[in-house]
Amino acid sequence: MNEKTLVLIKPDAICRGLIGQVIIRLENKGLKLAAAKLIKMDTDLAAKHYSVHKDKYFYQRLIDYITATPVLAMVWQGEDAISTVRTLCGKTFGTEALPGTIRGDFSAGRFNIIHSSDCPESAEYEIGLYFNNNEILDYDLDSQNWFK
Repeated sequence: MNEKTLVLIKPDAICRGLIGQVIIRLENKGLKLAAAKLIKMDTDLAAKHYSVHKDKYFYQRLIDYITATPVLAMVWQGEDAISTVRTLCGKTFGTEALPGTIRGDFSAGRFNIIHSSDCPESAEYEIGLYFNNNEILDYDLDSQNWFK
């Protein structure tokens, strides 16, 4: 199924110069970049993004972390994009993520490089936080014929 998913390249990856490394992995998997913008997330947007964690002990740390520096918000599209991106990301904590995954290869300490939507409902909600419909582009990649 052709899906869209939200991906955030988080502050630790931005500050370590890993944007290109993350994008290369997503492109190499045959996914299509449909939207992207570098933003400085404010606390209101961060609170909406992390609302599911509001009552957890680590909530304020998440807010402080995600608002510390810019993040790169992106929409990626492709066949089973949500599960494909989640697999590429690896487990949430880099110490548990397998080598070959984005987090397994790049995360350091308690930071985890990347966020990706976990289901179609989350993807729709999260994409709506960062992008208007007119900012999400639909176009053909010649390479998509190779991934059918």
